[in-house]
Amino acid sequence: MLLTDKQQQRPAVLSIAGFDPSGGAGVLADMKTAEQLQTRGMAIMTANTIQTEDTFFHIDWVDVKVVCMGIEAIMQRYPIQVVKIGIVKDLAFLAAILHAIRAQDPAAFIIWDPVLKSSSGFTFFDMADCETLGRLLQKIDLLTPNAEEYQTLAPALTSFTNALLLKGGHREKEKGMDTLLVRGTRIDFPSRVRAICPKHGSGCVLSAAIAAYLAHGEKLAQACRRAKAYTEQFLNSHPSLLGFHYDTK
Repeated sequence: MLLTDKQQQRPAVLSIAGFDPSGGAGVLADMKTAEQLQTRGMAIMTANTIQTEDTFFHIDWVDVKVVCMGIEAIMQRYPIQVVKIGIVKDLAFLAAILHAIRAQDPAAFIIWDPVLKSSSGFTFFDMADCETLGRLLQKIDLLTPNAEEYQTLAPALTSFTNALLLKGGHREKEKGMDTLLVRGTRIDFPSRVRAICPKHGSGCVLSAAIAAYLAHGEKLAQACRRAKAYTEQFLNSHPSLLGFHYDTK
């Protein structure tokens, strides 16, 4: 079967995140999203986890030197303009990843989906130094926390000047509404569906979808809007905590 020009010209996106054997979150969820949204998904693993959609058992962190070697190898070989980061161990881990990305492409658009703990309560990220984290955040183009993560990160966000998408799934007020804050402006994306079936890994899917739409040349606000629509379809694809991926088109 011959590929169409559009299929042959898929832009590459890079996910630097954890491995979830259930396929609901982490690099597997990111790759499913990338494929459905007509991008060439590439991945570097930050951690190997043992978990299901509702229970977390164990995590082994990948040596950050190995992660950075992967970033160098992939970004030197392929034209990657958008990078999405998921779970990272601590500030030093995040700093090394950011440095490795910027060393290969200072203009790459970096998204960090700050997965600070699992839904079952396991803490991933050690945020010991708010001042250092604040400096690192300046190297990130888009931050995508949920309401709880936003509150945890708030002390480090006082000088954050880049884009932030506050996800609506955990908001007590305006539940289901995502809010994009960028350069002093606010854009709200209300939910387009009346009911939502919660999903393991929905934040991973949303940030990966944003990365895919940005790689296709969408402006940030439109990429967030379309990613929300994709994610809501994913949320309601099945009543369980694991969903199915298919393009909104």
